[in-house]
Amino acid sequence: MPTFNDIQLLRINYLRGPNIWTYRPVLEVWLDLGALEDYPSNLLPGFNERLTAWLPALIEHHCGVGERGGFLQRLQEGTWCGHVLEHIVIELLNLAGMPTGFGQTRSTSQRGVYRMVFRAREEQVARVALAQGHRLIMAAINDQPFDVQAAVALVRTEVDDRYLGPSTACIVTAAGDRGIPHIRLNDGNLVQLGYGASQRRIWTAESEYTSAIAEGIASDKDLTKSLLKSCGVPIPEGQIVNSPEEAWEAAQDIGLPVVVKPSDGNHGRGVTLDLRKQEDIEAAYHVAYPEGSDVMVERYIPGDEHRLLVVGGKVVAAARGEVVSITGNGRHTVRELIDSQLNSDPRRGHEEEYPLELIDVATDAKVQLELKRQDLTPEAVPATGQQVVVQRNGNVAVDCTDEVHPDVAYIAQLAAKVVGLDIAGIDMVAQDISKPLHSQGGAIVEVNAGPGLLMHLKPAVGAPRPVGQAIAEHLFPIEEGEDAPTPGRIPVVGVAGRRGTATIARLVAWLLHLGGHFTGLACREGMFMNERCVDTRDSAHWAGAHRLLVSQMVQAAVIENDARVILQDGLAYDRCTVGVVTDMDGFDTLAEFDIQEPAQMTKVLRTQVDVVLEQGAAVLNAAEPQVAELAPLCDGDVILYAVDPDLPAVVAHRNQDQGRAVLLHDGKVVLATGSSEKSIGTLERLTAGREALAADVPTLLAAVAAAWALDIAPDLIAAGIKTFEPAAPAASTPRASVLPL
Repeated sequence: MPTFNDIQLLRINYLRGPNIWTYRPVLEVWLDLGALEDYPSNLLPGFNERLTAWLPALIEHHCGVGERGGFLQRLQEGTWCGHVLEHIVIELLNLAGMPTGFGQTRSTSQRGVYRMVFRAREEQVARVALAQGHRLIMAAINDQPFDVQAAVALVRTEVDDRYLGPSTACIVTAAGDRGIPHIRLNDGNLVQLGYGASQRRIWTAESEYTSAIAEGIASDKDLTKSLLKSCGVPIPEGQIVNSPEEAWEAAQDIGLPVVVKPSDGNHGRGVTLDLRKQEDIEAAYHVAYPEGSDVMVERYIPGDEHRLLVVGGKVVAAARGEVVSITGNGRHTVRELIDSQLNSDPRRGHEEEYPLELIDVATDAKVQLELKRQDLTPEAVPATGQQVVVQRNGNVAVDCTDEVHPDVAYIAQLAAKVVGLDIAGIDMVAQDISKPLHSQGGAIVEVNAGPGLLMHLKPAVGAPRPVGQAIAEHLFPIEEGEDAPTPGRIPVVGVAGRRGTATIARLVAWLLHLGGHFTGLACREGMFMNERCVDTRDSAHWAGAHRLLVSQMVQAAVIENDARVILQDGLAYDRCTVGVVTDMDGFDTLAEFDIQEPAQMTKVLRTQVDVVLEQGAAVLNAAEPQVAELAPLCDGDVILYAVDPDLPAVVAHRNQDQGRAVLLHDGKVVLATGSSEKSIGTLERLTAGREALAADVPTLLAAVAAAWALDIAPDLIAAGIKTFEPAAPAASTPRASVLPL
């Protein structure tokens, strides 16, 4: 059996939006199998066995067969290596904690060259998975060793470094479930939910409603306590201290036992509980000091630590902490018992996805202090049955949401309101959270901005809580009724094709502007903000559209696209209100994408129709049969436009369910619904002095149809056409100007 050269990766392209493959971002790879074109999987000795031994979960891949084991069946029958590589990459992503179910591989017009795509939530993660998958398949083909676990670890590291944290991801997912789009604004957890003026921004569990003042108050625990106390919220008495000696003096003033903690720390770092001895209090000072700007000593409140999550003035989740301990067996050291009894728990890990943290006795000063208080060291051997406390806090992971007493919920909500946080983590100590707080001597010990959500998403004990949904509903309140606006969305108009598309886009933007919308426009003639040209460069591309969608000023966006944009980047928006397709021209300029004939353009430009919202409409040129045939693909309404009102496509559409069309009838521009027609004026009156429009009637009709689909009043459409200036104005700002957000 020969040794095969590597499969050549000819081109790797990240499609960031809806594309010819799917609605979602994918990594598209053009690959050349070379000699392997003559060797499907069933002709490579030992290949299938090596592959399934390395990746046994491939049995779960249904592939085109549609059932468990489907891909393995394809392997045995014989499938080409491009298809196999697709499934290998998908499985590596699955193993790395980035579940991926979508992939396709298709041959091109060139023998041995294939286009392979797979779902890619983050580009760099996808590239690393591809690189490792490429190495794996060549090792399997040539019977060479391969470390699958190391490959998965590389991909997982990339996932951890690049992808959204669990708190941010759960909010984004909840928003997506309601049809709210998102745009990641940096490499971290700053995310925009929604488009344009309807957007809201989050940063982990902070929102744009989280004020800097409130966050500053929450970070100052002494100030927080004074504000809470003034409003009648129960808090423990405490003092700021500047030395271990002062900590002991303060403890004596307050009364033992006490808690020593940083004044502005978080996540329980540097907090030591139930201190009764001078040497323990002074040692705890040194534990707290590195974790904050000041050290605080406060009265110890007996009971369990609880975290209540308050969102928009309501308690939406609660978790209880537990004291963590080990049981001696007379043979193993404390360090060994921690590893065998605690760190072996699958719920513990270093990554954010784990509800409990691994305990490193060598580096955790709190654990060392806790052991010292019990006259133990990490190398001590506890007696059989001896209970050794390892941690008294920091393990808040037992769901108790259903147990929260209304009085407790009220106090937590009041605390969040006093500090001024819309999303707050309220740390409360209580013996029984199902009873009123005052009667049991409980108290609020901290109020936290940007609280972690993992304890509620993946509690160690109890049911997960839909906290992401609660935050999404806080940012985008649910409105009832058929006329309720779609949350997070602005009117988006996509114009695809080549004939008159820039003019259509500019006229529609002008009509939206007259209708009172601050309108952004990205087209070949430049970028416009409310009819002001801010950039004269060609902006009919993904980046130009993206600039509009992230701008908080834009109340409506009109975006010109063409087949090249869809093939090269995908659309910049996930869905649109109106999608216009004028023609299927230009296939002869797209040979680099393996577009060889006009019929292939349908698959490309249908993307613009596929993304039309159910409440929106596709505007299609009835004079082009290939365009008109896209109508059944639209989730929303369809409006045809044509100069000839007697075209069979128009007649059939009007006769079917009162279909709408914009036509030129007896010299008049008419809006037709079924058999009824409404004229908005004669072509001559509408375009008087506007010869550029009069010379291209289909362009005018397409713009009118788009405006009608946007519910712009016919009279305003007519007035707007008369006042529209076809010639694009010169830029009123420098070419490299930055669009304000």
